[in-house]
Amino acid sequence: MRKIVYAISTLSGTIIGVGLFSLPYVTSKVGFWIMLGYFAILSIVVIVVHLFFGELALRTPDFKRLPGFAKVYLGNWGEKIALVSTILGLFGALLAYLIVGGEFTTYLLSPVLGGSNYLYVLLYFALGSIIIFFGIKAIGKVEFWGLIGFFVILILIFFRAKGLIRIENLFLIENWKLPPPWRGPAVAGKIENLFLPYGVILFSLWGASLIPEAEEMLGDKKILLKKLIPIAILIPLFIYLFFIYLILGITGIQTTESALTGLKNVLGDGIVTLGLLFGILTTFTSFITLGLTLKKVFWYDLKIPRNLAWLIACFTPLILYFLGMQSFIAVISFVGSVMIGVEGILILLMYRRLEAAQWRFLVYPLILIFLLGIFYEIIYFAR
Repeated sequence: MRKIVYAISTLSGTIIGVGLFSLPYVTSKVGFWIMLGYFAILSIVVIVVHLFFGELALRTPDFKRLPGFAKVYLGNWGEKIALVSTILGLFGALLAYLIVGGEFTTYLLSPVLGGSNYLYVLLYFALGSIIIFFGIKAIGKVEFWGLIGFFVILILIFFRAKGLIRIENLFLIENWKLPPPWRGPAVAGKIENLFLPYGVILFSLWGASLIPEAEEMLGDKKILLKKLIPIAILIPLFIYLFFIYLILGITGIQTTESALTGLKNVLGDGIVTLGLLFGILTTFTSFITLGLTLKKVFWYDLKIPRNLAWLIACFTPLILYFLGMQSFIAVISFVGSVMIGVEGILILLMYRRLEAAQWRFLVYPLILIFLLGIFYEIIYFAR
């Protein structure tokens, strides 16, 4: 039983990440019903693709990750594409954590210490990159308990502010669109918001990279993997819906891209400050975990010297940030639509190569969904 609980908590805990903070803002742009429709459709898509990857994991020798699976089923070209999509996806995720973590740090410390957002982004980055350089073994436990602490704070916020929650706030739609990537707010027609939730929700629900890890955790109970995958994805889904209800219900049209900062503007008390503190902790530990993963990809897989691998992994997101890529929603939307889309297509193509693949007829319709998302995001990004 302990193996099952640990496998589910690991997969669910990894899925619940920085994407959580984007969801109330995106809901404020499109309305609750459209958001719920996207969640209903994309959760099914994500569960099916993850089940396909689970089938691949069960039928393939252990201790492989996506590039390794791609090499077995698709050859060298599949491995190269998987490696590139993994690296670019990790760069995007690190950038997203840098944006949100820096913003949380600014809102928490600048009222006391002063200084600009750039200063606190650099502080957040410096601490994280130093830990990534030396490595840390206990980060997984810190991340787990930090996430638990964060949810406890959310429950406290709920009881503290339940009198301020307005159901009608869920159905207010601002006449705004997401601005061109990497820029500040802009006012325009709301029709362009219609496809905004796609990449954000896909980013928020995706956890395919942890399926081989979950399989290894199950040990002699591997046969249960495909039964656990839907549960591990539905847990984050219900947490996301509660988070949207809580944050958007309180802040309404004042909801910010990173959720908690707008909450502080409305409540402005110690509980929200504590929430920001735990928000920093959860984003910071994830920043370190992903940074260590990316460093190892460069170091182990690409045979780049260790120190150079650290420089590339850590400083590339920082450079992108100072080049102006500072829109949190735009970053995770691009990563979700394009990089995760590519990963999803690779998994589907690999599943199609399995002998006696029961659900092979779903492969091409699902590939079409991912391709449409990729093309839309690239066209939008290029404008």
